Amino acid sequence: MTTAAETTSIGRYKIVSELGRGAMGVVYKANDPLLERAVAIKTVNMALERDGIERYEARFYQEARAAGGLSHPNIVTIYDIGKSGELAYMAMEFIEGVELRSLIGEGRPLPVPQAVSIAVQVAEGLAYAHQRGIVHRDIKPPNIMIMSNGVVKITDFGIARMRASESLTQTGMMLGSPKYMSPEQVLGKRADVRSDIFSLGIILYEMLAGTAPFGGENVTALMYQIVNLAPPAPSVLNFDVPELLDYIVAKMLAKSLEERYQTAVDLARDLHECERLLAAREGVPPPPQRPSAALSTGPQASIVSDDTRSSILERTFDRTRYEDTDPVSTAETLTRGMSRSFDSAEATQHLAALTGLQPGEESGEQTLTATQILRSVPKPERRGWRRRDWLVVGVAGLLGALVARGIVRGKRVE
Repeated sequence: MTTAAETTSIGRYKIVSELGRGAMGVVYKANDPLLERAVAIKTVNMALERDGIERYEARFYQEARAAGGLSHPNIVTIYDIGKSGELAYMAMEFIEGVELRSLIGEGRPLPVPQAVSIAVQVAEGLAYAHQRGIVHRDIKPPNIMIMSNGVVKITDFGIARMRASESLTQTGMMLGSPKYMSPEQVLGKRADVRSDIFSLGIILYEMLAGTAPFGGENVTALMYQIVNLAPPAPSVLNFDVPELLDYIVAKMLAKSLEERYQTAVDLARDLHECERLLAAREGVPPPPQRPSAALSTGPQASIVSDDTRSSILERTFDRTRYEDTDPVSTAETLTRGMSRSFDSAEATQHLAALTGLQPGEESGEQTLTATQILRSVPKPERRGWRRRDWLVVGVAGLLGALVARGIVRGKRVE
């Protein structure tokens, strides 16, 4: 066995067919002859990771163990992990169903009850994982499977991380798919359970409205919208959406972490209530308050308030994804001098636009950081006082002395 394409078996599993290929490797349908059941095999070709292969392999096993500890009706079950030749593999539950992305499309919303049913099942699966310290970080339609009986399964906890364990750090690595990222993920900041809730909010919006809340011609435009724009309410684009769902989606898509749902348990509870009211065909009363910055009040997207943007940007920037439970160093926070966050891509682009200097302009192909750009801006020339300046000051001083002398003499005459 030299490559994944040539193999007919992996470990004790007999390959039946290839299901798909992803960034980490190939996914196969296979047969477990020992238990006589179909399984899905997710592989990673370790030969492709020449540098730090031992750390890479250790991370794969760690993530597999984290996912393997989950047992919930709405999460795909991990059966086994192992290594066969240069392939590390993960054997998991084989799902007879379709990916959610095949059900939704531009201008094609799902029936409201179906959309709510899918969202509530994903929320329940996430709630279970979150309570066990695991954040998915890549909730998107391809990772949500719909079975023929309507049961929803969350797949690919491959990039999930045990928040309470000692795991490898990934410097400069952005986890997740741009279209379904939360604002904090877009800015390279630490993702927690509320990031999964935001991603699910994008999916629910797309199922209800038939279009994604954020878009753009490129990744940069997309990320700008996620951080800065409030999309119109789903009911504006689909009249079948009840007002209660507008409120739920607004709270899921709140830019500020404090205004967002704090747990998937709370989200699932509200979605269950909406599902009950839809089934009963009763009027749906709105909640007393609506997050003001989450959705636009009109049919067009609007810029979020300055306070909302500030609450996102003021959070500590950390390009290295340490464990969520790592304490924040007070000494580091109070260090004087220029913040390391100033060398972020966002700061670089912003400063380049202000100064008119393009990144890489000073050093050929080498990309400059924001700090280097700042240092490359020519400082204003320092000039001393010119002769005219001294003359003006001298004349003014002389006139002042003469005026004062005249005033003193006038008082003596009196």
